[in-house]
Amino acid sequence: MGRSYWFECARCGYRAKVSGREDRGRTFFVQTVFCRDCRELYDAVTRLKVADDPVRFGNFAAWRWATPDLRRTFSAPPAFQAVLSRLPQRGVKRFRWLPFKLQCPVSAIHQVRSWNDPDKCPRCSVFLEKSALPYRLWD
Repeated sequence: MGRSYWFECARCGYRAKVSGREDRGRTFFVQTVFCRDCRELYDAVTRLKVADDPVRFGNFAAWRWATPDLRRTFSAPPAFQAVLSRLPQRGVKRFRWLPFKLQCPVSAIHQVRSWNDPDKCPRCSVFLEKSALPYRLWD
């Protein structure tokens, strides 16, 4: 079960609701990232558990002829909130894990690096303070 915390800067008042490290739930993994272009902290999805559908993904020929929308779905990581809102998959017996590279949820061309607590504020470079209790328990 994953946890999200409030992180707050004492100097500039910046606040973020993120895990603050690599974290995992039953159906996905996240890593907190610092986007240098947005100057924000985000939880980026790094692995996602999906149904293993051999018709769509088992052979290369089916994948090659898949629609561009379907290919794009699995090349870019989904947003953290979108993964949290997913309904559980019923009746599926086989799953697989899709790995994703660290990426800013706003734009794929933004530069990101992993951010682990304790680390500095993305705006003023003072160490952020973590709340004592989790803000949210997810998955």
